Amino acid sequence: MARASKSGDRARPLSPHLQIYRWWLTMALSIAHRVTGSALAVGLLLLTWWLVALAAGPESFATVQAVMHNPLGGLVLFGYTFVLFLHMANGIRHLVWDAGYGYDKEVARQSSQVVIGAAVGLTLLTWILIFIVG
Repeated sequence: MARASKSGDRARPLSPHLQIYRWWLTMALSIAHRVTGSALAVGLLLLTWWLVALAAGPESFATVQAVMHNPLGGLVLFGYTFVLFLHMANGIRHLVWDAGYGYDKEVARQSSQVVIGAAVGLTLLTWILIFIVG
């Protein structure tokens, strides 16, 4: 597990690979926070398309609405809502960590579960309200 440096004077340890680490929920959510941030940035293209079509006129807007009002479009919007709430809840948890709280293993595990529960609950609540009001 050691490799000689270029000067050959002493051996230096190699960094462990991801296969060596044990996957924890907190680690997975940290990675998910980065992934959801990227997904939200890509999703802004969808919002931009919708707004440009709204400004362009009824024909353009009807095209976007037709894309959004099919099962695949609904699934994308549902997933985007979940990604939004997961990123938000995880971001709040990171802010708490930045304040110096919640580093205990048990508290970190519980906050991971709260983040997932909040994301699922807020997503379902949002879509229930969309179907009731809309």
